[in-house]
Amino acid sequence: MHADSDGLAIAVTPCRSAFPADLDASDDLEIGHSFPRLGRLIALGFGMTLLSAALAFELWGGLGAYERAAGCAGVLLFGLVTCRLIWMLPAERGPVVIVSRYGIRDLRNGNEFLLWDSIEDVSVRESRGCKTVVLTPTPALRRQLRCVRSRRAVSPQSDADVIVIDPAGLATDFATLLQACQACHDASERRTALQQNSHHDAQSFAVKAS
Repeated sequence: MHADSDGLAIAVTPCRSAFPADLDASDDLEIGHSFPRLGRLIALGFGMTLLSAALAFELWGGLGAYERAAGCAGVLLFGLVTCRLIWMLPAERGPVVIVSRYGIRDLRNGNEFLLWDSIEDVSVRESRGCKTVVLTPTPALRRQLRCVRSRRAVSPQSDADVIVIDPAGLATDFATLLQACQACHDASERRTALQQNSHHDAQSFAVKAS
């Protein structure tokens, strides 16, 4: 375990891919991108690019200057987006979200490995029928995240009080992601409580012995 240049706690742990129906805190979960979804987006991008090209080159008669301009803009926009998605394919083969018994990392939000000790609560946020996992950081971690975001020219007020883990586009479902986060967070709280009790018992024994 070490600290990165931004002052956040980093822990390197061996992880293995795990997608069981009943995931507990003894399992480490590595989640990559959903390739079928990415493939559908690429296919959609190709289709929209071809449609825009048909408008730009007047493959249909009776088109005006507005339609041609819209076609040219569509070729530029959808072409760039499609190329970006294709370029992402080799890079997206590794895990994007890593959930371990020690902490969690979401590369879409940053490279920091957030220890469960620095997370106060795991909850659910639902918006327009889409559910996301919400992590509430401790005040100390919240200050560190704001500092990191300010260095990266990201608005410090943008979700500064919570960390949102969105299952959209990942090769797992919301229930599995939530279960993994809750199980690992609960296990971390139990370990912390045991350590505190052991430390208190040791102090009491030392006082009695003296």
